[in-house]
Amino acid sequence: MQTFFLGIIAVSVVVLAVIQVGVIVYGVLLVKKVGRLVDLVETEIKPTLARVDAVAAEVTRATTLAVAQVERADQLFARLAERIDHVTTVAQDAVVEPFRQGSALLQGFRVALSVLREAAVAPRPPAPAEGPVNDDEEPMFIG
Repeated sequence: MQTFFLGIIAVSVVVLAVIQVGVIVYGVLLVKKVGRLVDLVETEIKPTLARVDAVAAEVTRATTLAVAQVERADQLFARLAERIDHVTTVAQDAVVEPFRQGSALLQGFRVALSVLREAAVAPRPPAPAEGPVNDDEEPMFIG
């Protein structure tokens, strides 16, 4: 009976060894399949990664151009504001100041005409009598 049990143990060891060899062979095959899958993914992803890199470079270039355009627009509006300010100043000097001076001139003419009108309309005081003026005729000033 001992030999029988030894035989069962030997057969069990052989079965375990076969199973272990099968697992190892299956593991090796699985590693090869995973390696092929990784190679396939790498070959498929490389063009995609190249496209992603190209898109990233294009986005960087577009961003740089956009920043440059915004800076140009800012400079353009700054120059436009300066020119509008200059034109306003020139217009004020060319139109408003002469208008003010003309208005002052017209005001001076009005005052002169009103003085002349008042002088023409106002009654004249009687002319003083001609002749020598005595000190007695002048009123005395008591201060």
